[in-house]
Amino acid sequence: MTAQRLEPGTPAPDFTLRDQDGSPLSLHDLRGKKVVLYFYPAAMTPGCTTEACDFRDSLSSLIGAGYTVVGVSRDEPAKLKQFAERDGLAFPLLSDADLAVHRSYGVWGEKMNYGKVIQGVIRSTFIIDERGDIQHALYNVKATGHVARIRKLVGLAA
Repeated sequence: MTAQRLEPGTPAPDFTLRDQDGSPLSLHDLRGKKVVLYFYPAAMTPGCTTEACDFRDSLSSLIGAGYTVVGVSRDEPAKLKQFAERDGLAFPLLSDADLAVHRSYGVWGEKMNYGKVIQGVIRSTFIIDERGDIQHALYNVKATGHVARIRKLVGLAA
């Protein structure tokens, strides 16, 4: 069963999740800021590390353009803390262990994995405006080169 996908122009579903330090972060607390919200399958795996480090390396320019970067996975906060410390990730990594937020964003569902259809996290990114509306909904993205695509979408040089 494929999850319902969100469309640009619709309100981003609100949530409150715990970050790598165990502190709660709510999407509504980020109103007034632009947000790059990305969902990834698992901390400290090769593709997810590549993607997170690309966000880390582009963080200053994204912040300079008014964006807050937030990552979400189903990993527990302790693993997220280890990931952040290991790779110098200076942005919130949120734990959605029960997958409720994944489902509300349509990023949990059927996907191909080594030629088999499985249920899992669909690597996806949402660019959310200051009002909390989705500007871009990018599903089934590749870890490599994805941040360069985001940078182009938000008007930053690649």
